[in-house]
Amino acid sequence: MRPSNRVVTAIERLMVESVGITTIALGQASPDVELSFPQWRALVVVGSTHDGIRVGEIAGRIGSAVPTTSRLVRRLERRGLVTAERDEADRRATRVRLTPLGEAIRVALVDRRRELVRAALARRAGPLSTDLLTGLAEISEALQRFE
Repeated sequence: MRPSNRVVTAIERLMVESVGITTIALGQASPDVELSFPQWRALVVVGSTHDGIRVGEIAGRIGSAVPTTSRLVRRLERRGLVTAERDEADRRATRVRLTPLGEAIRVALVDRRRELVRAALARRAGPLSTDLLTGLAEISEALQRFE
């Protein structure tokens, strides 16, 4: 079933505002660490795994070319936010993991973003409906398929 234009427009507005909230959190959570949006997205993707993730997988999930992502990973590595090592299962591939500093920054940014969202939602009257929560979960699941 194809979603209505109103639904797509509402989701698009939500996404635009989410980028805005994330940008604010990037500036506030760790003001001494400047991260671009793609660098932040890479930290989130790398932090979503326990045993590391290949550069090619990061590229696919952030919508970037592998060479561009390799350069991004090298910049993050120079800053001490990730480590990049040859994948033991496939020596041609590189596996990336967060460092303790990278994890701390990722957590601080996620926490600050959540604080900003909570503050924005607190300004509205009444609780969110169960239908809305279910719908948001379904939308999130559908969008994750593009990672």
